[in-house]
Amino acid sequence: MGAILSCSKNNSSIVEAKGSSPAFPEPDDIEFDEIVCNEQDLPEQGMKSFPLGEGRVLVVRHKGKVTAVGNKCTHYGAPLAKGVLGEDGTVRCPWHGACFNTTTGDIEDFPGLDSLPCYSVTLEPSEEGQEAIEGHRQVRVKARLSQLVNNKREKNLARRDENNNTTIVVVGGGGAGSSCVEGLRQEGFTGRVVLVCGEQHLPYDRPKLSKNLSATAGSIALRTPEYYQCGDIEVVLSNPVLSLNSDDSKVLLNDGQSLSYDKLFIATGGSPRTLSCPGAELEGVLVLRSPDDAAAVLERARGQHVVVVGSSFIGMEAASHLAMLGVCASISVVGSGSVAYERSLGAAVGGRLQQLVQEQGVAFYMRDGVAEIQGNQQVEQVVLRSGTVLAAGLVLCGVGVVPATQFLEGSSLQLDDKGYVLVDQYLQTSVPNVYCGGDIASFPLRFGGTIQQDRVSIGHWQVAQYHGRTASRNLLASEDDRLAVNSVPFFWTVLMGKCLRYSGYGGNFDDVIISGDLAGLSFIAYYLRGENVVALASLGQDPAAANFAELLRAGKTITKAEVEEDGQVALKR
Repeated sequence: MGAILSCSKNNSSIVEAKGSSPAFPEPDDIEFDEIVCNEQDLPEQGMKSFPLGEGRVLVVRHKGKVTAVGNKCTHYGAPLAKGVLGEDGTVRCPWHGACFNTTTGDIEDFPGLDSLPCYSVTLEPSEEGQEAIEGHRQVRVKARLSQLVNNKREKNLARRDENNNTTIVVVGGGGAGSSCVEGLRQEGFTGRVVLVCGEQHLPYDRPKLSKNLSATAGSIALRTPEYYQCGDIEVVLSNPVLSLNSDDSKVLLNDGQSLSYDKLFIATGGSPRTLSCPGAELEGVLVLRSPDDAAAVLERARGQHVVVVGSSFIGMEAASHLAMLGVCASISVVGSGSVAYERSLGAAVGGRLQQLVQEQGVAFYMRDGVAEIQGNQQVEQVVLRSGTVLAAGLVLCGVGVVPATQFLEGSSLQLDDKGYVLVDQYLQTSVPNVYCGGDIASFPLRFGGTIQQDRVSIGHWQVAQYHGRTASRNLLASEDDRLAVNSVPFFWTVLMGKCLRYSGYGGNFDDVIISGDLAGLSFIAYYLRGENVVALASLGQDPAAANFAELLRAGKTITKAEVEEDGQVALKR
């Protein structure tokens, strides 16, 4: 069945994940024990990074308590001292919005996989012989060299107990599925865990693909094979699920085998939309969803005229990356809107980002579409609806995705008219022992403790990883102990080396207020619905997006009047 078998080196029920801080440190793992600062160096409800040994630590002062954790986000290494400290003592990454508990170091919102190391803190008198007076003490921190160097902590994984006959099957090896299987073992589940992947690769960091077409499955793998082995997580590769029989609690795999389950989590993600015009079947018409797709796009793009169909995130990122590589004869983007990103970011921001890419020689054909792709077996040119003819040796389709839920047709699960799976706030489907998350879920959007939208489908990596971790908890919890989805959407895009960050949910926004220098690519865009800001996009204005996400998480927002009074309000809250 293609499963990666579990590790047999350790018979204990709990193992340390490979790369975690060892319970019994190696002899050369030096311990540093130093005074790193004075208490008054830290603002109340504040945090700073200080050197310790051969690294740095983040020291946090929150509600009279001083703690110390790793100073870099475990996702892509952002300096957490430049992030946002929440009202509950959570630190939010300034780049991509991951959240960490500053008492335990645990990751509590995503993206990312691992938690932060948490260090021992002692508060001492500022001078020998004096009484330790609160607010005027010295902060002593203990940390081992391995913790300072790794700056991350992999949680321990439970092992399979042969006496536990419960089986949980997770379908889909993307952000939600991979996060779920890890969460199950980290929560202490000792039954059988099976991760079923349609692709031939172990779970990988999919957002990197369109930003770096050179990325290989190995270079962007989320975990090593040994990680899954040592957690007794069975991984089935290249064997997608063909159908679900929820009455018998079985899934049928592509190779004809069936898997029985006690509980099931479905997170199969999206399938790229394809073009339906004449010539769409020609060689050289490609999509971008997997490392194999990325390799095929890059190989074919060299020296060719490239036509990218679609002017949203995948298409624009791929066009930007190809332009920076300088390997194509020409690059053209065809979009249906008046400017790129029009629906998601608005005309002003979308137009400026389009201009950024145009400045690198990329041509845009907006308010247009593909009428026909012509060629003799291989693509040679693209005819647009306007009549324009573009030379093309490669056509890259970036026109969105459809939910990969065809295998659920005829099952007992309730789907909407677009094929998304309907779930409640706990991610439970219409079948009690079946949960669903990630791109294919239609779920109640909830943050700040309040339902914001009755039904949304969000194809962001952060949401997928959050869903997976939430599902792992709910699959194991009693009905009264389940966690409701409660997370602020956060995503990012990179064009020509510039990173735009976005937090909130701006669907159907009715106004945009832009503060800063849009032309100079240093701005904050506030997306409003009525009198309230519902989403925010920023470029060159960190940590505005993280700040706004933290406001929403706390059940607050920014009003239109506040933005009109001070366009930098998102940096001051």
